[in-house]
Amino acid sequence: MKKAYFNWSSGKDSALALYKTLQQKEYEIGTLLTNINQEYSRVSMHGLHENLLDAQAENIGLPLQKLYFPADVTMELYNQKMHEELTKFKQKGYDYSVFGDIFLEDLKAYRDTKLAEVNLQGVYPLWKQDTRALLKEFLALGFKAITVCVNAKLLGEEFVGRIIDEQFINDLPDTVDVCGENGEFHTFVFDGPIFSKPVEFEIGEKVLRSYTLHDDDSDNCHQSKEEQKNYDTSFWYCDLLPK
Repeated sequence: MKKAYFNWSSGKDSALALYKTLQQKEYEIGTLLTNINQEYSRVSMHGLHENLLDAQAENIGLPLQKLYFPADVTMELYNQKMHEELTKFKQKGYDYSVFGDIFLEDLKAYRDTKLAEVNLQGVYPLWKQDTRALLKEFLALGFKAITVCVNAKLLGEEFVGRIIDEQFINDLPDTVDVCGENGEFHTFVFDGPIFSKPVEFEIGEKVLRSYTLHDDDSDNCHQSKEEQKNYDTSFWYCDLLPK
């Protein structure tokens, strides 16, 4: 099989993409890779505690490699550290990098350009598939997820800390993609067919945080062009606590 590493976000799209990759048996997943905010010991963008990420990887049964970034990382530093990490993967015999992206063309182009610099190739198991169908498949397979972060300009506090189910889908405004592919919300997957057992956690407090992003902020590489125009952003976070 082709040797690949998997870009693990801790959320539902990653979980479904990993499931499909493992089922297809074309690629051998050697490790999961996750970006971590080193100042807060949390998964970048999702705000998930690092120890819950560790529990995910342990219950999935795959090695986990973490790439740490400072909270105020510049785009230049982000690209430098990613280039170094990709080079190491290539030196270890990896040829493929798997992502859970669905339809953001500019993000895929960015990823493919950076991978090509070290002769790696991107793999996108969910690419261009209908997001509503994907989420329904996710639920039908028995996956369980909870929202950990929502864009406060698009969704209210009541949408964070909420289990993803049919009612959640029905309650989403028409302006919000059902998979949150435009950054509307992020999730934590705690059970499903790729897990040997559920990840146990408790729901903590909900907090509203506001940020002002700048042109050189590293998160811009994870956003669509439309999102990048909207620099003043607020997010509701739901803190999940390990049991």
